[in-house]
Amino acid sequence: MGTPTAPQESPDGRWAAPNYNPLPVTLTAAEGSWVTDDEGRRLLDLLSAYSALNFGHRHPALVAAAKAQLDLVTLTSRAFGNDRLPLFCERLAALCGQEMVLPMNTGAEAVETAIKAARRWGMLRRGVPDGEAEIIVCDGNFHGRTTTIVGFSTDPEAREGFGPFGPGFTVVPFGDAAAMAAAVTPRTVAVLVEPIQGEAGVRIPPDGYLRAVRELCDDAGILLVADEIQSGLGRTGRTFACDHEGVRPDAYLLGKALGGGIVAVSAVVGSADMLGVLTAGRHGSTFGGNPLSCAVGLAVLDLLESDEPQRQATAMGEVLACRLAALPRHHVTAVRARGLWAGVDLAPSLGPARALCEELMRRRVLVKDTHGSTIRIAPPLNIQRHDLDWACDRLIEALDALAERSAR
Repeated sequence: MGTPTAPQESPDGRWAAPNYNPLPVTLTAAEGSWVTDDEGRRLLDLLSAYSALNFGHRHPALVAAAKAQLDLVTLTSRAFGNDRLPLFCERLAALCGQEMVLPMNTGAEAVETAIKAARRWGMLRRGVPDGEAEIIVCDGNFHGRTTTIVGFSTDPEAREGFGPFGPGFTVVPFGDAAAMAAAVTPRTVAVLVEPIQGEAGVRIPPDGYLRAVRELCDDAGILLVADEIQSGLGRTGRTFACDHEGVRPDAYLLGKALGGGIVAVSAVVGSADMLGVLTAGRHGSTFGGNPLSCAVGLAVLDLLESDEPQRQATAMGEVLACRLAALPRHHVTAVRARGLWAGVDLAPSLGPARALCEELMRRRVLVKDTHGSTIRIAPPLNIQRHDLDWACDRLIEALDALAERSAR
């Protein structure tokens, strides 16, 4: 056993575990695309809590729905019914073009739920022996932080020290449909894939990839499970990122924006054939499907059904993509964008992306780095054009400042 490291105080205070390293800013209020810190400064939020705030901070319709439900009932547990759950499930299933909804709380819970359902489905429907089911996943994936999920991560930082990990997952290169097809065996029950990999830096697969994956799943008689926890609900300019290729998976994994930035809501939305295997006692959640979450979720569905967030993400996404494409190539090495979601890779000469995040923070713009040299940009979908242009101007200033510093 190695020598224990000295206790590390969290940036969030001595009583908070140090599992995050946030930017040195303390937020106390927020509205729309803007937040206010404890010094009274207003900053533009270009992270949207990893897409949980697709509709902005404290959207009036979402806040009103939460306040109204707080005066009625907030939690019943699934031991009893509540009047919000059936309507929420019906409307979410309709939005997804699916048959059944299993509500949970966090994105990782939705992923875990889908893994359980796919394995049991494989046993009951495909005759895969219990304990031998295999699920194909992609390198660079990020599906959550539970031990099962990090067990099939390819990020050493996510895995180191957290084993032993369970078997049952086959990792193939992201964007390579031929490699995925070659990985299918008689024990394969599902493919689990992010249509766009967010944590990896907004990695967009080649055109036709999702259609090819859909076809191979159909040919093999296995499930296609799309993790749209970050990419879904308007972020890419469509309701789902899968819509860009006209693909409907056997199950969508949803979360983050489904709770409108107010409550934690996630769901597996899929076929009755898949989710119907989770009969009473096979799976559960005390808070999953609670009336407060369902009330907020219904208000989120109202927004999505209007198609306004999707149209706004498309229009503002074109502005963002144009501005990012014009960034000096001696500052950035690559830009990837889909809707209001972008990844920008910095030139090695500028140093780590964290430095750019700090430089932008000093200019009152908030973004997040990932994998050392990349920043992710994901504003609320209702961001105004002048705010987006202002933020892009600040980005150019920050890049120039880093370049000047590195040249000294």
